[in-house]
Amino acid sequence: MPYSTVVRAVLASVIAKQLNQEIRTRIEQRVSEMVSAALRFASEPVTPVSTAAFEKEVATLVREVGLQVVEATYNQIEPEASAEMPSVLHWEATTYRPVGEKTPNRYVASLFGSLTLWRHGYRSRHRDDGEAVLFPLEMALGLREGTTPALAGRFGVLLAEAGATQQRVLQRLRADHDVVMGVKRMRALAASLSEDMTVHRQECQVQRLLRMLQEATDSKGRYRPVLSVGRDGITLGEQPHGFFEIASTATLTVFDRASKRLGTVSLAFRPEYGQGTMTDQLTALLEETLRRWHGDVPRLCYVTDAGDTEVGYYRRVLRRMRHPRTGKMLEWSWIVDYFHASQRITTMAEALFGSGQKADTWATKMRKLLKKPSGVRRVLLSAAALKARLGLRRHVQSAFRRAYNYLRQRTKHMRYADFRRVGLPIGSGITEAACKTIFTQRLKLSGMRWKREGAQVILNLRVILLSGIWEPAYAAMLQSHTQAQPRSCGTLQERPARKAA
Repeated sequence: MPYSTVVRAVLASVIAKQLNQEIRTRIEQRVSEMVSAALRFASEPVTPVSTAAFEKEVATLVREVGLQVVEATYNQIEPEASAEMPSVLHWEATTYRPVGEKTPNRYVASLFGSLTLWRHGYRSRHRDDGEAVLFPLEMALGLREGTTPALAGRFGVLLAEAGATQQRVLQRLRADHDVVMGVKRMRALAASLSEDMTVHRQECQVQRLLRMLQEATDSKGRYRPVLSVGRDGITLGEQPHGFFEIASTATLTVFDRASKRLGTVSLAFRPEYGQGTMTDQLTALLEETLRRWHGDVPRLCYVTDAGDTEVGYYRRVLRRMRHPRTGKMLEWSWIVDYFHASQRITTMAEALFGSGQKADTWATKMRKLLKKPSGVRRVLLSAAALKARLGLRRHVQSAFRRAYNYLRQRTKHMRYADFRRVGLPIGSGITEAACKTIFTQRLKLSGMRWKREGAQVILNLRVILLSGIWEPAYAAMLQSHTQAQPRSCGTLQERPARKAA
């Protein structure tokens, strides 16, 4: 039987009686102080200064009430006498026995401040195996690095928000929750949250994608629902060498029948040679979503620039991908980002005309033409004709040739008129924005350099937050820890009965 079940069954009546009176006493003291604060406020001239001071005083008292109620409740869960506790606990194939009387953990961080938790400890019967003392109450409460689940969840959000730094998060914990935490403890808590929540990331992202696909299917419009995939890279400063490497990000977006974006889930990984982790995780997310989607297959498109990694993923994975349930080949449309193509038009314009009005006028005209039927071919014909007529200066010939070949070699992936006619996106702005929101707004603040492990901790939390799955992922993590509890083998009070039997 789980430890938490034994304690609840044995102590329910005791808690109901003792805790009721203790909490009432503590609340009445604070309520009296609140009334006194209200009377003082009412007896003085009302000003903005006095109003602000009054609200702050009441807020402090409310937090103190919450702290006292929480502390009193947690400390009544286990009985005072060790003889009333389970005599043996089993945890991870190891047997534990009681150490002695209750001992305090004076640094438990909660939403209402730091509290002292009195709990019984259990030690492994193998004294020489290096096993630490086990505190089943802390495990039952779900403490993580001495932090309650409610505050740990709040901490994770603070750490994953845009513009967060270590010092800013620690300041917010102190100001909002009266909790003082060191950097070492903060990093350990972040790593623990990141590791455990990431286990549930894919499942929660799949569920959100399935809900969006159902919403898209039920929507009104003239297009088929679209599942759009994007992938891109971004530089990230690393320690200890201080140079920059390419990190990776990917997005999965659902568009409804009116070509309206319903939502996006993201992936992000630290710099890695070959980006194998991104490839594996993105493919797994796609396949699991399609496996569990039982409606009509949406239009599938891959919108990126023409970088080597992005092109390689399409050729090695997407182009060969079969439906994970039916085995049929999937039809993917690879779309080269319109704005990257437009940049090449600007490069050709400046090579032909130099910087100035003529270059701007021609480039504007060609960018509009690019969206027309056979747009790429018409742009290339115009550029080639101008080159033959005007000639090129030697120092710009190479730039013109690279831009011209970029368009010529990817013509079939730039049929923007055809793509727009069936409701497909032609720009990778969603993925470009993900690079900015995931990386730039959090990991590329002034002076920031990252070790690879630390960067991935933050990326995991930030991806979960920005994918809109923080609550279900956190709930799933708590549920998995709820199911993992030490097993008890009775209490000392039950031994005589067993002998008599």
